[in-house]
Amino acid sequence: MRAVLAVALMCAFTGAANAQVSDATRAANAAFSQTLPWGDREDEDFATRGFIAAYDQPQIRTADGSRVVWDFTAYNFLQGAAPDTVNPSLWRHAQLLARAGLFRVADRVYQIRGFDVSNMTIVVGEAGLIIIDPLASAETAAAGIALARRTLGDLPVRAVIYTHSHLDHFGGVRGVVPDPTGVEIIAPEGFMEHAVTENVIAGNAMGRRAMYQFGAGLSPGPEGQMTSGIGLAVSAGTFTLIPPTRSITHTGETLTVDGVRIEFQVTPDTEAPAEMNFFFPDFGVLCLAENANATMHNVLTPRGALVRDAKAWADYLTESLRLFGDRTQIMVTSHAWPRFGGDRVRDFIASHRDAYKYLHDQSVRLMNAGYTDREIADQVRLPDSLAARWFNHGYYGTMMHNSRAVYQRYMGWYDGNPADLNPLPPAEEAVRFVRAMGGEDRVLAEGQRAFDEGDYRWAARVLNNLVFDNPQNTAARQLLARTHRQMAYQAESGIWRNMYLVAARELEQGTPDRPPAVVSADLIGSTPTSYILDLLAVRLNPERLGNRHYAFNLVFPERNERFAVTIENGVLVHERDQTVAGPTITSPRAVFLQAMATQSMARAVLSGQIRIQGSRRSLEGLGDVFDTPDPNFPIVTP
Repeated sequence: MRAVLAVALMCAFTGAANAQVSDATRAANAAFSQTLPWGDREDEDFATRGFIAAYDQPQIRTADGSRVVWDFTAYNFLQGAAPDTVNPSLWRHAQLLARAGLFRVADRVYQIRGFDVSNMTIVVGEAGLIIIDPLASAETAAAGIALARRTLGDLPVRAVIYTHSHLDHFGGVRGVVPDPTGVEIIAPEGFMEHAVTENVIAGNAMGRRAMYQFGAGLSPGPEGQMTSGIGLAVSAGTFTLIPPTRSITHTGETLTVDGVRIEFQVTPDTEAPAEMNFFFPDFGVLCLAENANATMHNVLTPRGALVRDAKAWADYLTESLRLFGDRTQIMVTSHAWPRFGGDRVRDFIASHRDAYKYLHDQSVRLMNAGYTDREIADQVRLPDSLAARWFNHGYYGTMMHNSRAVYQRYMGWYDGNPADLNPLPPAEEAVRFVRAMGGEDRVLAEGQRAFDEGDYRWAARVLNNLVFDNPQNTAARQLLARTHRQMAYQAESGIWRNMYLVAARELEQGTPDRPPAVVSADLIGSTPTSYILDLLAVRLNPERLGNRHYAFNLVFPERNERFAVTIENGVLVHERDQTVAGPTITSPRAVFLQAMATQSMARAVLSGQIRIQGSRRSLEGLGDVFDTPDPNFPIVTP
């Protein structure tokens, strides 16, 4: 702890040095700039076309005004040419993402952009509005719809369409539909299951890693956060959810909503487990959800998720071309800007499709030739014809980590070399690495040599071993932080930059002291009880449990639910609508969950909020056998 404080104090007096750009980074960014298609200015046109108005306040705040949810001024620094601390391609991309306001896309089709990480698309129906993807939080969505109504009139929302099951595409729904009575909520089949459960089981680990991916705690700026790659940032407001009233189950399904015809294409297991594209034949407008973007997407997001299917992703884009290509004049997506003109849309879809197809096919070709995931990642590059398109660049996903995801989908973590079958844990390997190199001083000297030569990938590996061997080695932590910063300044990927910079900050200042994330009541209420019991199962600590055995029944009367639960042999097993020999716990579900989370079961029983029929003694110690995971566990130190 003393060493961590020393590092933090030293950083406070050397902050200016953090922004120091090495000659190697300057040269790398200059060389990279020479490879970019600067003559292609199509995106500059598309990102500004149809602009109507900006929001009339510099910030969006919570209803009580106590907290800033979104700051429109945060990216005002994006002027002129790229500074030395930012990859020139990422700088250009950020400038385009920062164009915020209400935009007219087509007759009766509008977008709110730059209010959140995602877009909100608004279609004017016969009597009201159809909202597509109401942003991530209620506050930004409310501000967006208020801005739109200044142009469109005070029209009611008749329907909401969720393109897919990620929070930044439904979380703001109560900002546009405070009262859902009479409002149709349309989503792809399986939406609710995936929307509320994707982050349940591994939520703590995913949330911690998401802090790296999205640059939590970093301020936007030339030395800080430079977008999330797919949008500026995720808003800091209230996440909400209204369950769908209608599910789209198959491609070819059609609806008429408030007088507007819509044709659907379901695309499961692409960018999201439940996702769909759709076409407005009366307007010639195609919505490709998040299956098409102004950047290559993630086949496996660094925060963690199930590996997506790059082949299916490409195949669905081929199907989109066949179903809608000849009739489409304008394409909108859930992030970034539209594409205008039928020829330009078809060219985009085909090229973007080919990038995912090439990624998949060439990764598998090399895999079948015996190359490992790391070897494949170091050599798979898009051909010039695809790499020359801005929208195939890796601002979010990259060819390097996406190719490893393809390998993982087919082959798993093991590369076939028995030396990698049972490797030592990182800290133990680090001890042996440092000893083999002759001690800490020699390892630090090698790290410094690699840093001085601009060999940052090797410097990071060497110094990481030294930090894991001795996390109190201040010089190693500082040099590793400087190394990560140079890689951040060179990164074209917004999220790679974020991950390097957050790592550098934590090496200098230690892990953050952030409270656990607050989950919205809508999401908790919509999560099936079986998933919540699964979450309890993965928090069961077998050492605390020991040889004890629990068997009880859970009854949640307000949900008409009953579960038989047994805990023994280090596992929790639950079955719905079954009974086990043992006491019965009857309680509102929210009260039971709160009591388990705060280890206040006894108080809840005494207050009468929880009733127990049967032997209470058999439940003694139940709340003590579950872990409460640390939301700030270390990543760049052991």
